[in-house]
Formats: sequence, C-alpha cells, structure tokens
Amino acid sequence: MLGRLLTSAAGAAALAVLCAPVAGADPEPAPPAPPNAATLTPTSPVDYIVNDGVYAFSAPIGVNCVMSKNSRSYGCSGNLPGAPGGANVVTGGPGGEPGFSVTDRPLYAFNGPPRELPEGSRLGQGTVSCGVLAGGVVCTNSYDQSGFVIAPGGSYAFGAVNPLLDRPRGTNPFAN
Repeated sequence: MLGRLLTSAAGAAALAVLCAPVAGADPEPAPPAPPNAATLTPTSPVDYIVNDGVYAFSAPIGVNCVMSKNSRSYGCSGNLPGAPGGANVVTGGPGGEPGFSVTDRPLYAFNGPPRELPEGSRLGQGTVSCGVLAGGVVCTNSYDQSGFVIAPGGSYAFGAVNPLLDRPRGTNPFAN
C-alpha cells in the first residue's frame, strides 16, 4: 500500500511539473504612442496658403510639407532621417497609413521656400493636423488615428486603427 501511495504521489508531482505554466521571456514592451499634432498650438493658416485650399510650411529638420483641402492629402519631402529605403517623401490621404517613397522631384512646386512653422505649433485642415515638434514634423489624421513622424532620431508612419476591428480577441461589441 505504501509503495502504491508513493508511486501515486510521485506521479502527481511529475504531472504537476509537466502541467505548470512555462515561464517565457517577457513580452516586448509596446512602442510609445506617437505624438498627436492636434495637441500643438493652432496657427492661423493665412501666412501658409500657397494655392486655393493648399497650405505649405517648412520645418527646421529640412523638410517642406503640404496639406490639401481638395484632395484631403498631406505629406512632406526633403531630409527624412532613417526613413525606410532611403525615402525622401512621405504622403498620406483621407484614410489609411501614410507611405514613404523616393523621387527626384519635390512634393509640391513652390514659387519660393515656404514659411517655417514655429516649433510647438500646427496647421489643421479637416481631419489632418501637421505641426513642428522638437525640430521634426508630426502629422496625424484623426479620421483613423494614422500619420507620420519625421524626427532627427528616425522617421516612421503609424496607423489606421479602427477600434471596432482592431480589438483583443473576445471583445467584439457586436457578439454576445
């Protein structure tokens, strides 16, 4: 009887060890939330209008940026530190994540250099806000929380989060 009890106890201990949760490496920390250009101080667009419905500005990092009311597009061209594939242009539209590309032409043909937007300020056009922050540029589209950042430490796009679709498993508000 004692042998059977010891065998059962040893089997239970082995089963407990095999079924115990395995400790893995800590998950990667989530990247910090990108800055929101809409939180910067709004600036009157009067000095930045270059064409009917088009605003343009420059930033100290060496980029020129435009925002179009008619096409609801926005973007910047010039020095994009750390941009994917050595891109020198980043553009976004009314929805979706902006994209990077390489071109031999500027994003917009200016008559002269656009006026520099002061640090900590922004221009807004519909759902899009673009501003200058820490010497770089941040543009955000409140329609789908997409946009891009151009900064001395690197340039990246972020985006297109639909809170009804991009949800943790099992939290669909339409399913019971």
